Amino acid sequence: MMFGWLSIVRLGMVQMALGSVVVLTTSTLNRLMIVELALPAVLPGALVALHYGVQITRPNWGFLSDSGGHRTRWIVGGVATLAAGALLAAAAIPVLQTAMAVGLLLSILAYALIGFGVGASGTSLLALLATGTHPDRRAAAAMITWLMMIFGIAATAGIVGALLDPYSPARLLRIVAGTCGAAFALTVLATWRIERGLTPRPAPEPMPFREGMAEVWAEPRARAFTGFVFLSMTAYFMQELILEPYAGLVFAFTPGQSTTLSGAQNGGVFLGMLLVGISATALKLGALRDWVIAGCTGSGLSLMAIAALGQTGTGLLVPASVMLGFFNGMFTVAAIGAMMALAGEGREAREGTRMGLWGAAQAIAAGFGGLAGAAAVDALRHGLATESAFGLVFTAEAVLFFAAALMAARIMDGPRRAPATGGKAHV
Repeated sequence: MMFGWLSIVRLGMVQMALGSVVVLTTSTLNRLMIVELALPAVLPGALVALHYGVQITRPNWGFLSDSGGHRTRWIVGGVATLAAGALLAAAAIPVLQTAMAVGLLLSILAYALIGFGVGASGTSLLALLATGTHPDRRAAAAMITWLMMIFGIAATAGIVGALLDPYSPARLLRIVAGTCGAAFALTVLATWRIERGLTPRPAPEPMPFREGMAEVWAEPRARAFTGFVFLSMTAYFMQELILEPYAGLVFAFTPGQSTTLSGAQNGGVFLGMLLVGISATALKLGALRDWVIAGCTGSGLSLMAIAALGQTGTGLLVPASVMLGFFNGMFTVAAIGAMMALAGEGREAREGTRMGLWGAAQAIAAGFGGLAGAAAVDALRHGLATESAFGLVFTAEAVLFFAAALMAARIMDGPRRAPATGGKAHV
């Protein structure tokens, strides 16, 4: 007994709820701190980094969901914690204006709650997908859940942007409360009795977290895949903070044109995800490893093209960015599908712990990659021309993607071994 398509879509609704709340804290509240409150940009940047940092606890959440069973309770509890953190973060905005120290303490607590909530719910959600999705449907499941998350982010950003004018702290709090309430209600409805039809899981042997984590870390493939996740995600996030400044400083893009560039890149991500989900599931074209390798290699080539365009002054930045998004989307869906497959390998009833380990690697890489890319550009611009500084960083990012492709070729199963990736107990 495994998930049908309706159950997969229901879990995608949870991912959509997660994205709709997180985007409030990483975009709307970020802008309010910098523009309306005139605070240094480093403050919201540090708070967002904090929310990534506390997600190093993801293995703990995965281990708890493995040990206690009923992953939905951890999903619902995590979304409740996330919603509480988002409400507190919104409430801290006017406090920052009148009592900076108190507002800062409230914000630190809020963003820590946000990180814990995302870690608990996101890790348990992926573990549930891994244990309940048939191997043939994993690429499509990854595509569905991530596209729904992107939709939730885009829809929430658009609706909140329209409702927030004219801005007032009270209006902000009402909007955030409404969004969080809707996200929590959607999560409860989407997960209601969703585990009831699954094949019962064997109870794991009771043991402390350290021992359970040590067992997973001792598995060569789990350990190698952790390195792959960190390497590829560092490459993925290095361009996040520098592509739009690159467009403005080197290609003289206006703020509106830079926003359009970002939208075009996300359109490419959507198409790449759609291609892998349909090809790998409906058309049975290629193993997930092949799509991961193609996505990483294509991302690296696109970044080298973006770097070269700055040196030549050729005005093809938008199509090159679309191609980068396309291969990023291809890589993302295939890597998540492979992650679901690998989560079922090794010792039984440890899917959540493995997902947590890889989620922690992703979160650390997201924070490290973004900061490393921005810091490297700042440092290089002191001694090099602007286009050369950006070009070197994009090239370094491309090298990381090529290294990730080589690593994927070594540690992931090819077509001949594909049936073994289904896991032993639950898929």
